[in-house]
This record gives sequence, C-alpha cells and structure tokens, in this order.
Amino acid sequence: MSPIRMSRLEAAARLVLEFHQAFNRHDVAGMMQLMSDDCVFENTHPAPDGTVYSGQAAVTQFWQEFFRASPQAHIDVEEIFGFGHRCVVRWRYNWVDEAGEKGHVRGVDLFKVKNGTICEKLSYVKG
Repeated sequence: MSPIRMSRLEAAARLVLEFHQAFNRHDVAGMMQLMSDDCVFENTHPAPDGTVYSGQAAVTQFWQEFFRASPQAHIDVEEIFGFGHRCVVRWRYNWVDEAGEKGHVRGVDLFKVKNGTICEKLSYVKG
C-alpha cells in the first residue's frame, strides 16, 4: 500500500476516533464539525431497520435529544479498522437508566469519510 493511501486510512480512523471523543463529552457541536453538510446517520432504533437522519440539522437535533434522554451515554471503542473511504468501529455503548440501573449493548458503526469529514454513519446493534 502506498504511503499516501495509508495516510488517508489513518486520517479516517483518527477522524472517527475524534468523533467518539466528542460523543463521550456529549459535545454535539464538536461531533457535527466532523460531519459533512449532507451527512447521513442511520440509527439502530426502531428495530429492525432503524431511522435515517439526513443533513446537519436533522442529525444535530437527533444528538441533542439523545444526550438529553441519556445523560450518562458513553461509548467504548473496542476495535477500529478501515479500508478506502470506509472505517468500521466495534463498540460497547453504556448508559444508566432513570432507575439508576446500568446497561449496555454492543454493536458496530460503518463510517464513510469523504473530503476530510464523516458523510455517513450507519449503526448496527446486537439484539
């Protein structure tokens, strides 16, 4: 693999890791700075196909509501790898519910990076 191509792969992985750091700070503005204007986010809920949010406004609104409803939300990145303009993250999402009970699910996100921004985030969760 050429050094230029390897550099692009590393840049995509760094961008996705930066996105997860902003997520764990609940920094919606920071997350959205890393996403393109025409970004697409496919959520895991409701099963089986989730909901698709398109564009900065819709995705921003989703994340603002998400963090309001889940103030303890945290993602642990378990593995990250990429090829071309795709980056895959295997993760564990942790939360605390209204009764104070801890919970978690595991899943994967498929990211697409274009021109230095995340243009697509497709999320899948283990049932």
